Amino acid sequence: METLLQQLTRGKALFLIFILGIGGSFQSGYHITSLSSPSPFIRSFINITLYERSAAPPPAHTVTIIWSLIVSMYAVGGLFGAVSVKCFSGLLGRKKAVTCNSFIAIVAAGIMLTSKWAKSYEMIIVARMLAGYSAALGANIHLMYLGEISPREIRGVVTMSSATFIAIGKLSAQFFGLSEILGQEELWNVVLCVPACLSVVQVIIMPYLPEAPRYLFIEKRDDKACKQAMQSLWGQGDYKQEMAEMLTEQATMEAAPVKSPLRLLRDKSARWQLITMSTISCCNQLSGMAMISTFAFDIFQKAGIPKDQIRYITLGLGITGILTFIPCGLLIERVGRRPLFWMGYGIMTACWLLVTVVLNLKACRSWAPYATAVLIILFIIFFSGGPGGASGTLNSEIFVQSNRVSAFVIFGVQRWFVFAVMGLVFPILIDTLDSYCFVFFACSCLLGCVFVFFFLPETKGKTLLQISNEFKSITLCGNSGPEERRLETKL
Repeated sequence: METLLQQLTRGKALFLIFILGIGGSFQSGYHITSLSSPSPFIRSFINITLYERSAAPPPAHTVTIIWSLIVSMYAVGGLFGAVSVKCFSGLLGRKKAVTCNSFIAIVAAGIMLTSKWAKSYEMIIVARMLAGYSAALGANIHLMYLGEISPREIRGVVTMSSATFIAIGKLSAQFFGLSEILGQEELWNVVLCVPACLSVVQVIIMPYLPEAPRYLFIEKRDDKACKQAMQSLWGQGDYKQEMAEMLTEQATMEAAPVKSPLRLLRDKSARWQLITMSTISCCNQLSGMAMISTFAFDIFQKAGIPKDQIRYITLGLGITGILTFIPCGLLIERVGRRPLFWMGYGIMTACWLLVTVVLNLKACRSWAPYATAVLIILFIIFFSGGPGGASGTLNSEIFVQSNRVSAFVIFGVQRWFVFAVMGLVFPILIDTLDSYCFVFFACSCLLGCVFVFFFLPETKGKTLLQISNEFKSITLCGNSGPEERRLETKL
């Protein structure tokens, strides 16, 4: 029996996973946390620019509004990027879509880099919107590409690498943002452009790597190119079993053609897949992880940790995420997806409840701030090793090829919409509810735990059609409609 490393290194698979990662999910992770360090310098730049234009000190609320636009335009760009996934991946294919997206990231970085010299905060807003567009588009195509190159036996490990690159991106932003590295006033624009260097590498190398085999076989109907791509990725072999699975899925697609996002939302046969991923996506976004990444400084300041120690604690959070994602990638094919979800959500619930209790003790207990930091690190461990890591794998497994691209569009839009809303609401929430705002996150995690435990079927080691049939057997909301029965008759 071959080891995982031997399987990944027989062909170009491991190299392709790395190249996809640095231009895909890495970019999303980096940009989520990249504004944390240079935020005071950008505010100062806005203030100076407005003063030079009007020869008078600008009102404080004007600077705040412009800063809010810079922050929020990333999420707005992300919404448009999520909607564009179907268009890019369908028209260009997976490989060309990845390359095209890298050019967008490079353009965004160029605008950001020159904004300081041009003394234009408007250019920062445009660059942030383009960066959000590129990050959302790239992360979705990255995950789609991984799901379509991986054999069933190691599909979980391969798709899990997407979450690992998000964690590496977050850590990189925290590292480059240190004052000892690039976190200085004269270099704030450089900090925000670091990922573009990796996009350049991706543009240069991608033409020499193979297209996704599943895309070639099912959508382009080129079985010869598909076999060549699989041999290039995974070494020499006949791959009859994998191609037989694709042939079965292709027959299913002929009976049920590719659906638009709106048609997929109305499709009863995909009802439970949509409910499942929508619930898990919302629970992940509302679990508090996104707020830790974006507002770590505010959270730890509220906990009572000295300001000069916060940046090093946030760096530790990034390291924790990476160290957890890696073993999770190895565990996911052993323990399955379902236990990682419900156990992770359960422990995350307990962490937030304990954070609420400890924060109420900070006035009379000197250890309370540091206990809060330990609990948040524990939360990150179980998020990264559970729902955060396994979500990408599940999203690639529960939708057949005819529904997958539209599903990525739907959940991409949902993810970025919730992210934008939480980004606007959380600062108000933490000021209004103080420590009790974390009870809201605990309730979201508890909902995820209960839902997964009772409704999510295990997907480990199963074909996409087997997984689809397991979802069809769920009858809580009634049986599937006539469309589904006709499909089963033809198969």
